[in-house]
Amino acid sequence: MLETSARLLQLLSLLQVRREWTGAALAERMGVTERTVRRDMDKLRSLGYPINASPGVAGGYQLGAGAQLPPLLLDDDEALAVALGLITVTSGPIAGIGEASVRALAKLDQVLPSRLRAKFASLRSSVSTIASPGSAVDPQVLTAVSAAIAEHRVLSFGYTAWDGASTHRLAEPYRLVTAGRRWYLVAWDQQRTDWRTFRVDRFQGVPSPRQRFPGRPLPAADMAAYVQQAITRSPYRYQLVVRVHAPVATVAEAFGVTTAVLEQDGTTAGATILRTGWDDLDTPLANLAAAGFDFDLLEPAALREQAFGMAARLLRAAAAPPRAGAVPVN
Repeated sequence: MLETSARLLQLLSLLQVRREWTGAALAERMGVTERTVRRDMDKLRSLGYPINASPGVAGGYQLGAGAQLPPLLLDDDEALAVALGLITVTSGPIAGIGEASVRALAKLDQVLPSRLRAKFASLRSSVSTIASPGSAVDPQVLTAVSAAIAEHRVLSFGYTAWDGASTHRLAEPYRLVTAGRRWYLVAWDQQRTDWRTFRVDRFQGVPSPRQRFPGRPLPAADMAAYVQQAITRSPYRYQLVVRVHAPVATVAEAFGVTTAVLEQDGTTAGATILRTGWDDLDTPLANLAAAGFDFDLLEPAALREQAFGMAARLLRAAAAPPRAGAVPVN
């Protein structure tokens, strides 16, 4: 059994991960009795931590907003600096820490004292970020989604679909995945009774948490790969497979993770297999040609036919004499 001081720190950490815990769940997680949990809660209250308790079968313990910021006990200026820094990182270019920043921001937002909230809102409104296609995500939306994932609560939100239509969704949130500067939520859509991948920048306002949901098996073991598959291939009319005669790292500089799935070619040394989806064939052909690599068109057969047609048009354009009145370019 953990010593009292170590047990209290573990208890504080658990209270920040989920908004509400039953005494039985905490006791099982920590390997102690419910009586020990009650005593530890009293100790935390005596140390100044705001622990709320609700009675009944559905009741439990909550860590309320208060005078201290466990477990680091930050002062006011430090708390504001950390919160603003986390907001910046959630939309920043540093790989691998965006999702962790969202979780940390959700924890900090849960216990931020009321006296700091107005000042924090003022500071946040005075900080601007140069807009980019994948960075227009409200940190409040990310925080709300992250909290709902931790608490297993259904989210109600307005959403702008790919065709611009406004819809209302009820979904069970499971994972937040970041791809470059864009965030995606993997959730079970209750109205469509199927898994869906939502772009968080298309949320219309901050989503509202609803009732708890029991959970269900995830659609894939590797959720990052699942999202990549969803955003690069599934929604499109054509599924393209191309062999690019360049290493994966080099090809990745021209085709990002939100455009194509890249893997090393097992049959041709130094080549990359590129898989992507498009609703037309001319655009990917133009992109491939502009990238400057040699490549082989593997699938579908219609892609090769389209390439012949495009090549013929280009040859005709190159062979045709300039039209009268055209301005020569040196």
